[in-house]
Amino acid sequence: MQINALQALCRQAFGFRLAMIALAAPSALLNAAPGWSTRLVGMAVVTTFMASYVLFRDWERFGPLLLRHPTLLAADTLFGALLLISAGPDTTLAYVSVCTPLLAGLIYGWRGAAVFASLQGLILLLVHAALDNPRTDPAESLLLPGLCVIAGAVGSSLRNLMLRLGTATRALTTVQARLAVTEAVSAERARLAREMHDSVAKTLHGVALAADGLAGTAGARHLDPALVRQQAELVARSARRAAAESRELLADLRRESDPGQGTDVLVELAARTRDFTTRTGVPATYRPTGEHAVPPVPPAVARQLLTIASEAMENAHRHGKPTRVDVHAGVHGDLLRISVYDDGTGLPPGTDLEQLRRAGHFGLVGMVERAASVGARIRIGRGAHTQGTEVRLELPLAAVTTPTEATP
Repeated sequence: MQINALQALCRQAFGFRLAMIALAAPSALLNAAPGWSTRLVGMAVVTTFMASYVLFRDWERFGPLLLRHPTLLAADTLFGALLLISAGPDTTLAYVSVCTPLLAGLIYGWRGAAVFASLQGLILLLVHAALDNPRTDPAESLLLPGLCVIAGAVGSSLRNLMLRLGTATRALTTVQARLAVTEAVSAERARLAREMHDSVAKTLHGVALAADGLAGTAGARHLDPALVRQQAELVARSARRAAAESRELLADLRRESDPGQGTDVLVELAARTRDFTTRTGVPATYRPTGEHAVPPVPPAVARQLLTIASEAMENAHRHGKPTRVDVHAGVHGDLLRISVYDDGTGLPPGTDLEQLRRAGHFGLVGMVERAASVGARIRIGRGAHTQGTEVRLELPLAAVTTPTEATP
């Protein structure tokens, strides 16, 4: 955000320069001596005008050149000095000179502002000293150099303000992400309690009912061996299912009770990708990306990330009719990024979450809600592809690392 604000301020400064150069150019050309002086002033007008126009129009492309090479701004200042000498310090071109230290402060900080304010002030004083019949007193001659110093200080202060604002914004984002993770952990514990009640308890209740039926059949006067076998198999399956559910829930609780315990998201994601191919027959490939290792993720957060990825694969299989699914995951900058892409039919045009919610399709809605619950950002659409659907999930690493881990 602070970079965009600085770019907007620099563009405004160059837009002001364009207007002032256009207004002062006729005076500069008329006051120039015939011959090479006129040509030189004309070249200076064209050069400064085009440089200002290019930077005003396409700052994102050419601005970094000015940032890396302060000599470009120095050369522009010298070309502007030619115009100032020709047009005179009492024309609108004199206000262009105030833009130079302002830009230097915005781009280079206080050191650049000091250098260019001094350079521009010296040029203005030399121009006033070179006048044959100066019509201003010394106080008025020092007005514009003083404005250059003030403009440089303003530019440097604005730059520092924007950078501090960016630092505060990043810190706020980190705090929000960590708070979201804390809330997700609490919500996950409540969810585990609900699942223990709704899944394990209900499964055990089913086991009890099946056992009651088996006891009644076994005590009947006319014993049916086939029915007894069927009911016994039902009891066995229900008991195994309850045991599996209990082990999974207890394992989750044990991991969450240990602060140092984390989940390797990449290993789990690769396993789920292989399981998806085995179950559905749709070719799915997993590939790690990024240049850095993925830190262990808290189990509650990992469960949400893996559930979103699994839901994206299942949605592709059920609705997209894809021929392949590509799953990528890794650390990019300060983000943990997970991408699930399928080459299927893609989302219908005009699809939005509110429409899906009203229609009773809660798959994508649930994915967005899960991402928001852990402080992650999710994008669902084509992405950079020409067809199909990409689900891209980005989680700040600050949400899964402690302050001591984040400090090198």
